Amino acid sequence: MMKPPSLRPFIPSPALRRRHVPWQSYATAAPGVPTLQVFNRHTKFLQRERAAKDVEMSRRVDYLRDEVASRLVERLLPTIAHHGVKYTQDIKRTFPHVLDLGANAANIARALTLPNPDPDPSKPSSLPLSTRITHLTAADSSPTLLHRDASLPFNSLISITRDVLQDEETLPYAANTFDAVLSSFSLHWVNDLPSLLSQVNNILKPDAPFIAAMLGGDSLYELRTSFQLAEMDRRGGLSPHVSPLADVRDIGGLLQRAGFKMLTVDVDDIIVDYPTSFALMTDLQAMGESNAVLGREMGGIQRGVLVAGEAIYRELHGNEDGSLPATFRLIYMIGWKEGPNQAKPLPRGSGQANLKDVLEGGDKNS
Repeated sequence: MMKPPSLRPFIPSPALRRRHVPWQSYATAAPGVPTLQVFNRHTKFLQRERAAKDVEMSRRVDYLRDEVASRLVERLLPTIAHHGVKYTQDIKRTFPHVLDLGANAANIARALTLPNPDPDPSKPSSLPLSTRITHLTAADSSPTLLHRDASLPFNSLISITRDVLQDEETLPYAANTFDAVLSSFSLHWVNDLPSLLSQVNNILKPDAPFIAAMLGGDSLYELRTSFQLAEMDRRGGLSPHVSPLADVRDIGGLLQRAGFKMLTVDVDDIIVDYPTSFALMTDLQAMGESNAVLGREMGGIQRGVLVAGEAIYRELHGNEDGSLPATFRLIYMIGWKEGPNQAKPLPRGSGQANLKDVLEGGDKNS
């Protein structure tokens, strides 16, 4: 079991566990995907506004957003050492103006102010990453959630401006504005992800990074399967209760299609243990992460389906201690806007080793 390092001590949270997923990198273009309106953005806005108004509960369920933001800013460490074609610890890159897109309650800003962000015991203690950022613009469409923690102490440790967006799918910023764009735990509600990624590439300066984390893949598969089986048993059919999510296999292609270079895509699972499936659904609602699919069945889930779903959840996925695991699959992505001094792939045929010899274990020089 592990606890999120950035949780405030007076806020209890469910137990979190981490499962490492084999690292994968994708750099092939995905087939063209038509623009579809999957989510009701107005419904999502109302859900998040309603959730943020209960400040105490909203902060209590921020354990997941805080954990993801903390893991995201860890990926900024090697980026700081990158400058053009050089990769060395002697070069420390700074970022004059950074955008936090879909900022929620400015969880990234809080994570950036944490002391010693690189806790490697072989290295000396390092300053907070906020010392490498001159100004952070936190942008979100939910004003209540965005300003929820504006009075907390971490705001004095970083220069921050909060921008309320009409919608995160349309960015009001000029081209070549930002030295980096970060996004944590918000892109999974975007209808037209290809368009948004193209806009992000446009507002970045040359040779600037886009670093993001979004829910995807088989997130909450335990909840999905349990209630699908329960509905089949009690109602003889299915209705969507968990929103569809992007597949990791498509992300690299989408980044490439948007013009990003030097792509990295990897996956990490966060497993949270809950006492019941009802506690899980209550927390999702308090996070503003309830289902917002267009055409979803209105009203609450029938009591019989809830009871059956809880029983199936325990039977199929329950832990030995009686708790129920919920898997949140995070897709992390890094892409760089093309720049004149950026590292380029080696030309075809420039390799010094014969792949056939390597695979066969042979050495023509021996």
